[in-house]
This record gives sequence, C-alpha cells and structure tokens, in this order.
Amino acid sequence: MTDSDQPKIIIDDDWKSSAQAEKAKLVAQEQEKAEKAAESGGIDGLPEKLGFKELISMLATQALMYMGAFPDQSGKAMVSLDVARLNIDLLTVVEEKTKGNLSEEESTMITQTIAELQHQFVEVSKAVAQAAQDGTLEQMGDAPGVGGMSGPDLKIT
Repeated sequence: MTDSDQPKIIIDDDWKSSAQAEKAKLVAQEQEKAEKAAESGGIDGLPEKLGFKELISMLATQALMYMGAFPDQSGKAMVSLDVARLNIDLLTVVEEKTKGNLSEEESTMITQTIAELQHQFVEVSKAVAQAAQDGTLEQMGDAPGVGGMSGPDLKIT
C-alpha cells in the first residue's frame, strides 16, 4: 500500500478547543453563582451569618403572624393574641438584656419594632373585640398553648 491508498485519519483539533472553552465557561458561571450567593446572603437566600437584625426580624414576624398579618390558605386571618404578646414580650426581654451593648442602629431598630408591634397589637385587639361583638369572629378551638398559655385561636371572617 502506498501512502495515497491508506485511509487518512483527520484529527479535528477544533472540537477539543471548543470543548475546553465550554468547560472554562461553565466553571466561570459556577464561580459567578457562588460569588452572587455569598453577596446575597448564602445558600437559598439564607444569610451566612445570623445576627441581631435577623433575631429581631424573626420575633417580629412571629408576632405579626399571630396578629393576623398573614392570611392562611382560606384567605382568613388567624389571630392568637396570647402568642403574639409572647413574641412582643420576648423582644422586650432582648431589648432589656442587650441594653448598653447595641449599636445606635440596633438600639433604634429594636425600640421602633417593639413600639410598632405594641401599637398593632392594640389595634388588632380592638378589631377582635369588635368582630366578637359583630358576630364575625370564628373560634377554631383551644390552642395547645405556648409556655403554659392557652386560649382559642380566632379567625376574623
């Protein structure tokens, strides 16, 4: 066989360079995602470091939830004033125990949060009393209780 009779093997270096470029592009995208996740607060939107602000936000959200700020699947607001008051009281304990150890911003944040929640608690209490008087209050049965507290959960219809 002569050289012209032998089959020619064609090596396509182009596909190798394309594959390497694609691999480098994917690595760069993964690094970019990791950097964005770190900047935005970590995996799945959760902060990597939890701090004072997150603690205050969690307790405030719990208080709001039990004051009917977030409706359930039926679209009705569930109210459990005892549990809402418990969360507000916990915020007050945190404020007292951290007095003198907070930055100006943290101190202002907790003081304003407590004041706003207390104001909303009074407004919701009035609304519950009015709903009970109007007959638009639906009792959901006795709640199991939190910290020895018990009482009915209410839905305002």
